[in-house]
Amino acid sequence: MTNMINDRVAALGSQAQGQLAEEFARIDAIAQENTTRVLSAFQEHRVADGYFAGTTGYGYDDLGRDQLDKIYADLFGTEAALVRIQFVNGTHAIACALFGALKAGDVLLSAVGAPYDTLLGVVGAVDKGPGSLKDYGVEYRQVELLDNKPDLEGMSRAAADPRVKAVLIQRSKGYSTRASLSVAEIGEMCQVIRAANPGAAILVDNCYGEFVETLEPTHVGADLVVGSLIKNPGGGLAPTGGYIAGRRDLVEGAAMRLTVPGIGGECGCTLGQNRLLYQGLFLAPHTVAQAVKTAVFAAKVMELLGYETEPRSSAVRHDIIQMIHMREPEALKKFCKGIQFGAPVDSYVTPEPWDMPGYDCQVIMAAGAFVQGASIELSADAPMREPYTVYLQGGLTFESGKLGVLLAVQELLGPSA
Repeated sequence: MTNMINDRVAALGSQAQGQLAEEFARIDAIAQENTTRVLSAFQEHRVADGYFAGTTGYGYDDLGRDQLDKIYADLFGTEAALVRIQFVNGTHAIACALFGALKAGDVLLSAVGAPYDTLLGVVGAVDKGPGSLKDYGVEYRQVELLDNKPDLEGMSRAAADPRVKAVLIQRSKGYSTRASLSVAEIGEMCQVIRAANPGAAILVDNCYGEFVETLEPTHVGADLVVGSLIKNPGGGLAPTGGYIAGRRDLVEGAAMRLTVPGIGGECGCTLGQNRLLYQGLFLAPHTVAQAVKTAVFAAKVMELLGYETEPRSSAVRHDIIQMIHMREPEALKKFCKGIQFGAPVDSYVTPEPWDMPGYDCQVIMAAGAFVQGASIELSADAPMREPYTVYLQGGLTFESGKLGVLLAVQELLGPSA
């Protein structure tokens, strides 16, 4: 470490870590409880080496795939689940869930303002090509935040329209500046929505939140959760894919959208990837804890330097994302350059802002990952717009995440540090 980090920055890191014992102990306790849940599910479903054999072609009778669906359903407390490498990303899985739950004439309501940028084209709020929900006759509405927090009264009023057939809750902050939602807050929102409209399906974009707490949104009233396997639940090993877990009819509807009516989840070969999906899930509670520790450490270091962070280093976490307000573009670029230098892959690359598909402004992204785009691996990204806030996430091990953060700080402070 002394060869990479100068004395001032190393001392800053030691100071920060020395003040985080209580927070780290809390994170470790959550990881222990979640590991117990995962191990119990593996034992209950008698996971064996035969589950790891892959299929090709249609993927009929893929025992490992089908049992993994059941394990996910158990972990999320749901009737059914769909875990597939055919989902290209979280946005794809969410889109399948929405198309499966809605039909022409229905209304989709977003409960906490606009969803993540890549979903705006899916719902038809912006024109990003043909095939949006809007093109298929589904109307989109959203409840704006009130003082940067969920507006429960506004949510109740908007959900009361009987044409509202699905309500989308985004757990993580995305590129907004609101706080990410706790499972308890989502449970409260579910109660409000259910009271106003018992027939509406409540879908939660669960990306970045799995295993950060000991409960998931489906344990507190959500009908469906959706996420990406190259984020938390893949444990850093899943090479691609996504999952959907929840009410059986909603899962089946999403499966029909992923493939076609009449086939649904019956097809979908696994191409020898089952072992990585199982092993990644087994490691996920621990790996998520490493990422959360990295985020807490980053917050503490940046707070010691006078930067504004959200959440604060002392806060209880609800996802793996750490927001740091850099306030000006050059500082943002320097921070991302340091994170890239701390990556095990492509460390020599200098990240630059670019026109990333699905976004309405240039985005800078530092990500040197073993799995391309894997947000459970240390990465930092930001839209190049005010207030020039960087979103840091991931870290397969705290030790490597800590190094990456300190290298980012060293780059930010410059040679005089």
